Amino acid sequence: MGASPWLVPVTALRRAVGTQHRECRSGRLGELRVADTVVPADAETTVDVELSVVVGGIEAEGTVRSTWVGSCRRCLRPVGGSIEAPVRELYRPGGGDDEETYALGTDQLDLEPLARDALLLALPLAPLCREDCQGLCPTCGAELADGPCGCATEVADPRWAALDALRAEEGSGPDGGRPPGGGSSSSTGTD
Repeated sequence: MGASPWLVPVTALRRAVGTQHRECRSGRLGELRVADTVVPADAETTVDVELSVVVGGIEAEGTVRSTWVGSCRRCLRPVGGSIEAPVRELYRPGGGDDEETYALGTDQLDLEPLARDALLLALPLAPLCREDCQGLCPTCGAELADGPCGCATEVADPRWAALDALRAEEGSGPDGGRPPGGGSSSSTGTD
């Protein structure tokens, strides 16, 4: 098994504060998943960062790029795209134990945790195939993008069934459901 493409030697870089070095690495991270949105295991991921020696560690600033796939939240069709996440993180000796820094070894730093975290935070939680996607009919499951399905558009809420029945009875009476006394139900304010 070959060396990890994410390990960057930093011994020479760490000699002086202010030293900078650009690093571009590509490889596979394995599957990353948030809900039903996935960076596939075989997706090529690229980390392009400027490494800067700062007091207490090394700062990595740049971008992480990869591809993702998922399902449209409305119509369930397959959807996917590219993702580019900006990063600006600090590597320091003893880091990685807290959530704000990454571990810096004596002679190398590992870009893999930074890439994983950036992509997981940037993945769309509820992607759409297109902004005007109409989704599926909740009654029959037909794709509404193909046209109306013929189902009733107004579905009665079963919790109001008793009131709907009373309203229907009231509307079928001799006065057409108007309040007693004829006319309208609005008050004229005259006595």
